[in-house]
Amino acid sequence: MITHETRGDLAVWPRSARPATDGDVLLGGVSLAELARHHGTPTYVLDEGEVRHRARAYREAFPDADVYYAAKAYLCRGVAHWLRQEGLGLDVCSAGELELAVVSGFPPERMLLHGNAKSPEDLRAALRLGVGRIVIDNGAEVARLASRVSAGDRQKVLVRIVPGITAGGHEKVRTGTEEQHFGLSLVDGSAQHVIGRVLAQPNLELVGLHWHLGSQITDVKPYLTAVRRTVGLLARLRDQYGAVLPELNIGGGHGVAYRTGDTALDVPELGRRVRAELAESCAATGLPVPRLAVEPGRAVIGPAGVVLYRVLSVKRATAHTFVAVDGGMSDNPRPALYGVRYEPRLVGRGSTAERRATTVVGRHCEAGDVLVRDAPLPADVHPGDLLAMPVAGAYHLSMAASYNLVGRPPVVAVAEGRSRLQVRRESLSDLRNRDIGL
Repeated sequence: MITHETRGDLAVWPRSARPATDGDVLLGGVSLAELARHHGTPTYVLDEGEVRHRARAYREAFPDADVYYAAKAYLCRGVAHWLRQEGLGLDVCSAGELELAVVSGFPPERMLLHGNAKSPEDLRAALRLGVGRIVIDNGAEVARLASRVSAGDRQKVLVRIVPGITAGGHEKVRTGTEEQHFGLSLVDGSAQHVIGRVLAQPNLELVGLHWHLGSQITDVKPYLTAVRRTVGLLARLRDQYGAVLPELNIGGGHGVAYRTGDTALDVPELGRRVRAELAESCAATGLPVPRLAVEPGRAVIGPAGVVLYRVLSVKRATAHTFVAVDGGMSDNPRPALYGVRYEPRLVGRGSTAERRATTVVGRHCEAGDVLVRDAPLPADVHPGDLLAMPVAGAYHLSMAASYNLVGRPPVVAVAEGRSRLQVRRESLSDLRNRDIGL
């Protein structure tokens, strides 16, 4: 029996991935080559079983805690439905994400809204729909939010703090340090000052603190350090204001493996050690242990996604082989933004050719439209071939654009041998109809 641990070059693929005849791969029991023939390319494929498995793993790793899925990683009505069924909450950053989730049937009281610059529309939608919690990120939001809460109502809020910890896979996704635009500093006293202002608002109910250290973190230690510093602040708030806050949201940013051999964050270990550290630190300061909340996004949806591309051309230069595909930075800007590395695979046919370092590039008019550098692909890759790239569920389509007026790809869900279209391909008609003329 092939197991997740012994699947070789399918190690970072969803657990349901199985090699098939003629070089094909089955995902959720469905042929990827057949999906490409039916839906065209590029196409994103989401393994429903993998999403549900990872959601349950978080519930097990953080018992008696609130698990909010970070919608910014990727959100559609189907994904919201799966996560609601698995008992997760939802972390949203805009009125758009919030309203899409509500339309899908997601209970707004199980949602949390945050962001460093919430618009008036974001706040109005959150209050109108009854979002469970709003995270205050800066001092200006205190009065702005309080003025919008109806008389006699109280909105539950958290305050986002900056623990002063450097963590994350790239400097552009490190948000737990000083000198960046998220949260309120512990060092300069701004966190305590804003917390005092929140406590003075009769229609705001401060229920806890929030922090987010960064993204693609693979070590538990930064979270433990942040817990200790946060408990210190909780003790100071008790002493200064007499406030004992019942909740602590430790954000997300949990790293996943994009290529065979990459390190991923051990989520069960994170759950065990964070809970132990929180209990020990609270005991030392005489505080009750607050209820934990956690916000995984990439770690739930990222490894559940595979993107399919068709090869358009192969160009062999002096030192490089360039394989151009029919997608690129419009449907996956992450390599250009963060230098992310992937592990593409030829699917749909077998090949005994030797593997060569190959640069997979996109179709856009940018020298930076490079999806993968030095990918070990068969030397006989040619136009018409199908490439599949795993760990493509997070921050691809959610960050996609229509650069060069190329429509965004569709999303197809697979489970138990069946597939269904979740999001249709963006057509030229869609793009044209937005332009209302002279």
